[in-house]
Amino acid sequence: MVESSKPLANLLVEILPPLPGFLKGYEQLIAMITCCGIFVAIFPLIPLVLVLAERKVSAFIQDRTGPMRVGPWGILQTLADGVKLLFKEDLIPPYGDRVLFRLAPYIIFCFSLAVFVAIPFGGIDLDDDQYIFIVSNLNIGIFYIMAVSSVVVIGVIMAGWASNSKWSLLGSLRSAAQIVSYEIPVGLSILVVIMVVQTLNMQEIVDQQNSGLHSWLIFRTPFSFIAFFVFFISAIAEVNRTPFDLPEAESELVAGFHTEYSGMRFALFFIAEYANMFAVCAIAVTLFLGGWQGVLPGIDILGGLPGFIFKTLFLVFVMMWIRWTLPRLRVDQLMNLCWKYLIPISFFNILGIGIWMLVFGADTMNMKSLGASLVIIVLGLFLLLGQVFKGVPSIKKETIPASST
Repeated sequence: MVESSKPLANLLVEILPPLPGFLKGYEQLIAMITCCGIFVAIFPLIPLVLVLAERKVSAFIQDRTGPMRVGPWGILQTLADGVKLLFKEDLIPPYGDRVLFRLAPYIIFCFSLAVFVAIPFGGIDLDDDQYIFIVSNLNIGIFYIMAVSSVVVIGVIMAGWASNSKWSLLGSLRSAAQIVSYEIPVGLSILVVIMVVQTLNMQEIVDQQNSGLHSWLIFRTPFSFIAFFVFFISAIAEVNRTPFDLPEAESELVAGFHTEYSGMRFALFFIAEYANMFAVCAIAVTLFLGGWQGVLPGIDILGGLPGFIFKTLFLVFVMMWIRWTLPRLRVDQLMNLCWKYLIPISFFNILGIGIWMLVFGADTMNMKSLGASLVIIVLGLFLLLGQVFKGVPSIKKETIPASST
């Protein structure tokens, strides 16, 4: 029986060899630094893999072969691009703010990295303790993630302002407005999860989904089911992915807020974008799809790490699929979707989950709650279809006048 959950650093403390006298008492700090070092070493591999995956997915959708020249099947193409950017000239606009211009990509990169600190990637049971693959098991994990991810806006505005370019400034303002707007439905969707699990700790949320597929929060209530899709759509907008990539619209803003950047500073923006994409998918998996818990209870291969990565990469694939399938929205459509649809739906979700908790409680789904869920989902589909067909213009048959001859 597992009595407590501890971060992986605690396991390192127990297996570390005896330290010299002047380091006595610093075992926990050394273990934490070691975990952070391992994570920082692994972190750059995420964008490296995702960039190659994006190229291969886009090639598959467009019936192409994709990059095939560098390495077998082109698997070293991303590495070659990184080396190329490393040797590119680092240009700084002559009339821009040199300090802020240099600082902006590091702010975005560091806070994109900091989001992963509170995400549990897996867990192993040893004796009476459970050791979690997490840098820090914070009691306010969700609050920490939302706060840290919001700081990226500062780096975006800083990059646009310091570039002394109208394209960069317009792109940064668009991005800031988009991120701030879509933070609201994201936060309201997370609030639905918090109302069900009644905790802010990410690992405790995963622990409440350990009874199999039916205990995952996406299937527990119809309102958490809706909250997942609201969260996922809003997350796509937050990371500036197509069809919500208005801040980087090539036809309007050249390259958006990083138009003036080159070399490794541009590469930091690129790495941060794909790291953010992986992070929001990992958060969605943790909150709604059982985290590192398996489909069947008690079956966690290698501490659930492969299952967690598989579920996260599946959501990443869906993001890539959407990017290469849907066209870019207009600015007014982007804001209308957020303020007229997603935010009202999110408030309806909060009201609905409150009533649901009073009637059925927060336990896993039973026959009564299953029937109520089906009724709510069917009614929601009818209302959605009604709104869709309401905007479709009717086709009138043209009558051909009879010939006079």
